[in-house]
Parts: sequence; structure tokens; C-alpha cells
Amino acid sequence: MTELITPQTVLDFWFSERVRPLWFRSNPEFDQEIRERFETVWQAAHDGRLAGWEGSSDGALALVIVLDQFPLNMYRDQGLSFSTEATAREVAHRAIEHGFDQQIDEAGKTFLYIPFMHSENLSDQDRAVSLYEAASMTNNVRFANHHRDIVRRFGRFPHRNAALGRECTEEEREWLQSKEAFHG
Repeated sequence: MTELITPQTVLDFWFSERVRPLWFRSNPEFDQEIRERFETVWQAAHDGRLAGWEGSSDGALALVIVLDQFPLNMYRDQGLSFSTEATAREVAHRAIEHGFDQQIDEAGKTFLYIPFMHSENLSDQDRAVSLYEAASMTNNVRFANHHRDIVRRFGRFPHRNAALGRECTEEEREWLQSKEAFHG
């Protein structure tokens, strides 16, 4: 029997004590688990079939996680991992316009705002910093500033170049081989 996936299913999974330590330190087994359990949900979201989830704060948050976080795990080191980031930003933008971010806790806000930090557009990066600052989320502000600095410097994330089939500039190559490089 196939499990019926609801926004609550996604949130219960993503915010579980078992999964929290894997948010930014994944492993191949966890990536595979997400792919096996949620790839059809991601495909439905990709195809616009989960738009109804946007009607509540929990639904919008779950949809952002499905569109932004899950593909990073399911398709690690592939261009497809970034394919629904723009849609995740659109969902997050509408959720913020509806004040849904004010109805969720700090951990939820981290992931509702993160699609702006994942953007290669500087104005989205500025928005990520502003959102985390307004929510007094100091650790997230630090990461948002770091992401923004990379986009400000290069106009993109050099660590994505290989997955997206982009050529690195000499400056990007040097940076990627340095201690300050970000590979996440």
C-alpha cells in the first residue's frame, strides 16, 4: 500500500529528532531514503499538482521543503537538484505575503526563508539576510551573509558549476580550491 503523503507527513519527517542532524550533514543513505519516500511527491509539486498546500502555513512550509530541500538530497551533484528552487521561492514569497511565517516556529522559518538564500540573484540574497535579521535568527543571518557574499563576488555559486554544466572562471577555480570555499 502506498503511503498518502500530506503536508503533515513531510513536516513530521523533516522536523523529527532523527532527521534534524541530517539537515546540513546528509549522507547517501539519507538521500536515498528521501528519494524512495518523497520523489513522487516532489514530482507532483514540480508539476504544480500540490498548489493546494499553499492554503495554510504548514502546507506552504511543507511545499517549500519538498521543492527546495528534497531535490538537494535526491539529486545531489546533479543539475536537477536546483530545478525547483525558483518555484520554492515563489511559494515562500506568497506564504510570507499571507503572514504564514509569523505562524511557524524558528526551525520552520529557517526552511521557509532558505529558498532566498539558495538563489543566485543578489536581491533574493538581500531578502534572505533581511528575513533572518528581522526574525533575530543570528546563526541563519551568518549563513545568509556568507551566501550573499559569494553571489555578490561571483554572481552565482561556483560550487554549482559542475552540476549545471557551467565553466568556472579562473577566479572561481582558485576560490573553489581555497579554504574559504563553500561546497554545500
